[in-house]
Amino acid sequence: MEASMVSIAVSVVLAAILTWSWRVLNWVWLKPKKIERQLRQQGIGGNSYRLLVGDVKEMSFMSKQSKSKPIDFSDDISNRVMPFQSRLLKQYGKSFLIWFGPTPRVIIMNPEQIKEVLMRTSDFQKMAPKGLLGLFFVGLATLEGENWIKHRKIINPAFHQEKLKFMVPAFHQSGSDMINEWETTVSENGCCELDVWPHLQNMTGDAISRTAFGSSFVEGKRIFHLLRELAELTVYHVFQSVPFPGRSFLPTKAIRRMKEIKKDIDVSIKNIINKRENAMKAGNAANNDLLGILMESNLREIQEHEKNKDVGMSIKDVIEECKLFYFAGQETTSVLLVWTLILLSKHLDWQARAREEVLQLFGNSTPDFDGLNHLKVVTMILYEVLRLYPPAANLVRNVVKDTRLGNLSLPAGTHISLPILLVHHDKDLWGDDALDFKPERFSEGISKATTNRAIYFPFGGGPRICIGQNFSLVEAKMVLAMILQRFTFDLSPTYVHAPLSMMTVIPEYGAQINIRKLET
Repeated sequence: MEASMVSIAVSVVLAAILTWSWRVLNWVWLKPKKIERQLRQQGIGGNSYRLLVGDVKEMSFMSKQSKSKPIDFSDDISNRVMPFQSRLLKQYGKSFLIWFGPTPRVIIMNPEQIKEVLMRTSDFQKMAPKGLLGLFFVGLATLEGENWIKHRKIINPAFHQEKLKFMVPAFHQSGSDMINEWETTVSENGCCELDVWPHLQNMTGDAISRTAFGSSFVEGKRIFHLLRELAELTVYHVFQSVPFPGRSFLPTKAIRRMKEIKKDIDVSIKNIINKRENAMKAGNAANNDLLGILMESNLREIQEHEKNKDVGMSIKDVIEECKLFYFAGQETTSVLLVWTLILLSKHLDWQARAREEVLQLFGNSTPDFDGLNHLKVVTMILYEVLRLYPPAANLVRNVVKDTRLGNLSLPAGTHISLPILLVHHDKDLWGDDALDFKPERFSEGISKATTNRAIYFPFGGGPRICIGQNFSLVEAKMVLAMILQRFTFDLSPTYVHAPLSMMTVIPEYGAQINIRKLET
C-alpha cells in the first residue's frame, strides 16, 4: 500500500514537472518560433527570435549608445529616442518585428491599419499592467471592457469644456508664480540664462495639484518626486531588461524601492481622499476640482444604481485614477511646453508671430478661456510641436485573439506597436520637409494637414483618445500666452539638444534659454 502511494506521488510529481517543462518550453521557444514563421510568411521582417532575451539586450545597448552623445537640431530625433526601431525601419521597411523577450511586437506605420487599430478597441486592447509595471499605475489608461466604460463614464464630467473654464484661474495662478520668479531673476541682470525645464515641471505640478486636489504644489511635490523616481525605475527594470515570470517577487534593492514608493504614494493620496470625504460629509468640500468632480460623479453613480454592487469605483480605483491625474496631467503639459519654448527660441519669427497674436487678443490682461480658444497661431505652433516631439514615442496594443488587420493575419498574443514618432516624421506621409518646424501645416486644422489620414495622433485616437488632451492644451495655451506677454527669449549657446524617452520625450540635459523682459 505504501509503495503504491509513493508510486502515485512520484507519478503526480513527474506529471507536474513535465507539464511545467512543456509550458516553459512552449513559452520561451515553440510559440515564439511558430509566430515568427507566420509573420515572416506575410513579409514582416526583423531579427530572428533569440531564446528568452529576444531583442531586449540589443535595444538596451543601442539606447545607452545613443544617449552617449547629443544631436544637432537638424537631425531626426527618432535616431536618438528610438534608435533600435529607427535602424530596423531603414533595414526592413515600414512593417517589421521586434522581440520583447518571447513576445513579438509588430510595428505598424500604414495609416489605414493605424486607424483600424485605434478604432477596433475590442480586438486591439491596451496592455494590462502586470508585475513591476503594475506598480507604476493602473486605471483608465490601462482598463478594458466594462471596467473602462464604467471609469470613463464617471471621470468624463471632470474634463467637460465647462469644467475646464473653472480651472483656467488655477492655470493662471501657477503660471504667475513661475513668471514672477523669472521676472525677479531677469530684473537683477536685464537678461539671464535659465534652464526652464525644472521650472516648467514644478509649475505644471503646481497646476495639477490645484486643479486636481485644490492644494498647492507644496502639498503635492513629494508625490511628484516619488512618481518621477518610480517612472525612472520602471523604464529601466521593465522596458530595458529581459522579462520573465515572477520577476516582481525578486528581493532586489530596486524592486524593494519600487514597492516602497508605490505604498508611499498610495498612502499619501488616500489621505487626501479621506480628507475630502470628511469635508464632503461636513458639507464644506470644494467640488470644482478634478477630485471633487470625480468623487461626486462616483457617488451619484452609486446612488442611482444602489442595488448593483459593481457600479461605481472603490477607494483603490480612485487612488489609481488620482495617480494618473498626477503623472499624466503634469508630465504631458510640461514636455509640450518645454519643447515649445525650445523651438520658439530657435525660430524667432514664429515666436514674434505668436506674441503679436497674444498681445492683439489680450494686451497685458489675463488671458481668458474664450480668448485662448481663438489663438490660431499659438494652436498651430502647439500642434506642430506635438508632431515633432509627441509626449509618448509609441502606443502598444495587445492582439487578444487571432485577427486580421488589413492584409495581415495576426496571431493572438502578438503585440502591435504604433510608433507615433516615426509616423509623425515619415517623409512619405508628411513630405520632404517632415523634419522641419512648419506650424503653417496646421493653418487649416488637423484634418486638412493630414488629409483625414491617421498619421497624427499625439494623444492617441479613436474611442481611447486621451481624456485629458483638452486640459493639457488649455493649460499650455495659458502659460505660453503669459510668457509671450512678458518675455522674449532665444536659445542659449549652452543648450545641448538631447531628446530622451523616459515615459515621455524629455530634454536630457535641460532647456537653457536666454530670457529678457519684454519692452513695453
